[in-house]
Amino acid sequence: MAKVKLTITESRCRCGYVQQGQVFVVEDLCPPLCHELWNAVYPYVFALQNGAELDCGTQRAKAFTAKCPDEGRVSVRGEVIADA
Repeated sequence: MAKVKLTITESRCRCGYVQQGQVFVVEDLCPPLCHELWNAVYPYVFALQNGAELDCGTQRAKAFTAKCPDEGRVSVRGEVIADA
């Protein structure tokens, strides 16, 4: 199973849970993110962990970008960093 690195690229988090520049590596457990943000990115993380390539900008890649459902206050970039 692939490891997925999540990088917080922008943060205006209302509760201060995440800060810009924070990095989380997802293997088999969810990272310490708020439920709303994790719920938004989990389908992409799961797909990448299982070999998918996703639409990422104008190309297909083992990566994605997403925004928090709370008015897009947090932006995240996810990318595959290793295969097990």
